[in-house]
Amino acid sequence: MSWIKTIEYTEAKGKLKSLYRRVKGPDDNVDNVLKIHSLRPHTLEGHMVLYKAVLHHSGNTLPKWYLETLGVYVSHLNKCDYCYDHHLAGLQRLLNDDSKTKEIIVAIQEDTLGSYFKGAYSKGIAYAKKLTLSVQKVEKEDFKLLQDSEFTEGELLEINQVVSYFNYVNRSVIGLGAHTQGDILGLSPNQNDEPNNWGHS
Repeated sequence: MSWIKTIEYTEAKGKLKSLYRRVKGPDDNVDNVLKIHSLRPHTLEGHMVLYKAVLHHSGNTLPKWYLETLGVYVSHLNKCDYCYDHHLAGLQRLLNDDSKTKEIIVAIQEDTLGSYFKGAYSKGIAYAKKLTLSVQKVEKEDFKLLQDSEFTEGELLEINQVVSYFNYVNRSVIGLGAHTQGDILGLSPNQNDEPNNWGHS
């Protein structure tokens, strides 16, 4: 499951058990990306607060499928198969369009996503790539290009936070050797209007 000891749902106690109950999916399944926190439940709690806020919150105004696409793209750039597989399954559920999903997959794998999208969405992709692969080279001009697009500044913050979150979680997963064995791909905390509802479905 990972290179670090993890505690299964059936063995969890106290604070960890309480958190597991909040994040579990069908059949008491807890994703491995969350179980890698089991020795320090407070980091699991922090992870979920951030995850819910940046990707699954009703306060966001950009389409969830676009934010999810950014996450899949960042995970591909970082060669994080775990997050790529999970969030690609989630994106497929959101789009409910096999043809569009296949087009986006090809564009991600061929690194042509920036030209696949037009206008502001394309600029968001370029920013995501630079923030992921060349963060020290990000300049005010890069941000100015986004400001000159159709995005509001609140939406620019959404893009920045999703890209930053996926860079964080990609490194957590890769650095601890987590894999998808035993996971149910594509589940997410979909109750956007309830920030404290972390249940995966």
